Amino acid sequence: MTWEEKVKKVIPYVAGEQPKDKSIIKLNTNECPYPPAPGVREAIRELERRSDDLRLYPDMNASALTDALADFYGIGSEKIFVGIGSDDVLALCFLTFFTNGYEILFPDITYSFYPVWADLYGIRYRTIPLTAEMKIDPFEYMPELTKRKNGGIIFPNPNAPTGYCEPLSKIERIVKANPESVVIVDEAYIDFGGTSALPLIDKYENLLIVQTFSKSRSMAGIRIGFAMGSEKLIRYLKDVKFSFNSYTMNLPSIMIGKAAVEDRAYFDETREKIINTRERFKKDLEALGFLMPDSGANFVFARHPRFTGDYLFKKLREKKILVRHWNKPEISEFLRITIGTDEQMDAVTAALREITQETD
Repeated sequence: MTWEEKVKKVIPYVAGEQPKDKSIIKLNTNECPYPPAPGVREAIRELERRSDDLRLYPDMNASALTDALADFYGIGSEKIFVGIGSDDVLALCFLTFFTNGYEILFPDITYSFYPVWADLYGIRYRTIPLTAEMKIDPFEYMPELTKRKNGGIIFPNPNAPTGYCEPLSKIERIVKANPESVVIVDEAYIDFGGTSALPLIDKYENLLIVQTFSKSRSMAGIRIGFAMGSEKLIRYLKDVKFSFNSYTMNLPSIMIGKAAVEDRAYFDETREKIINTRERFKKDLEALGFLMPDSGANFVFARHPRFTGDYLFKKLREKKILVRHWNKPEISEFLRITIGTDEQMDAVTAALREITQETD
């Protein structure tokens, strides 16, 4: 056997394209169109004054950032875990909670990193179909009804890429029905719609909430994610993290992240702008004949009955507008369009109007 035959081979996650051409309207990776909070710039200046501290290891618990998050969400800091983007946090969750030998469950149309992590860590999984309305069917996640044990459950809310936001009552039904499994709710987009499951963590010890700074806090480039759950769950996560790298959160991220969390007014202002733009854009799309599930995220998931998703994707690209399209059969007719500024969305609407009227 050669050395190459001994290598672990997986099919990696494919991220959205990052074009170098700055004239492209980039609406394919759900980044925030607005800059980070003003306090972030001051934190960067403060970092310059503290540059000598960079020779030291950072606080392994990222206490300044963790305490700021605890204050923002009104929970104890012992119930918060921070990592290098929510992908890092979620990967650690798979490694920590989903290694008991049973199949884990997640939707068939969902964040495409989930099967990648499962394959990477050798975790068995089963994908659960969404309903015809692209919603989660809670009964499919209930062991007593399905007669099927599971090794854990994970799903985004709002879902990605559909954008649909499940009500808190449905999430609680799933958590309550699975006391022997850890249930992870990936709330990367919760700040744009719906109700967070955070109030349930004191009621259910097996519930973990994961969020990110990449969307509503305009900080995809700094890589900060965090989990919130019972003290016991957080302790298990830290044990795994500290077993292979104790110092993943660097000093600049801790300082910048803390500044971003502390500016509540800017946070609310930014997400409200995105929500308002999204609602206006949805109406514009509907006027052009597009169909879509209701979105509670910073994107819409839309299709047109007369044009294929691939055709619309390529036509928009010709007009220097980049959106996301997948060739997966169940969703190949859809485009996921990130919500940008009002001016950017007006440009998308104008482009789609031209494209859909070309054959009229």
